[in-house]
Amino acid sequence: MMKTTTMGVKLDENVRDRLKALGATKDRTPHWMMKKAILEYLAKEECFEREKQEDQQRWQRYRNTGEHLSHEEVSIRLTRLADQARMKTATG
Repeated sequence: MMKTTTMGVKLDENVRDRLKALGATKDRTPHWMMKKAILEYLAKEECFEREKQEDQQRWQRYRNTGEHLSHEEVSIRLTRLADQARMKTATG
């Protein structure tokens, strides 16, 4: 079982009232909604940071090697992949 801990968040009255009202509408507690919002935010930001790190690694690899694909080469490769996927779907 995962250990949990309590953290406080200071909210102004307007935000607190909005949370309570929305919670009542959705039959959810303000705690549930705040936790869900935090988890969704974390997932989005962690994904952004992973992608940013991958982009930086790709940029560094390009700077080190000069290897790249032209727009036309990428287009050809993507078209081939799409064609292969369509063929797989068509053949079952």
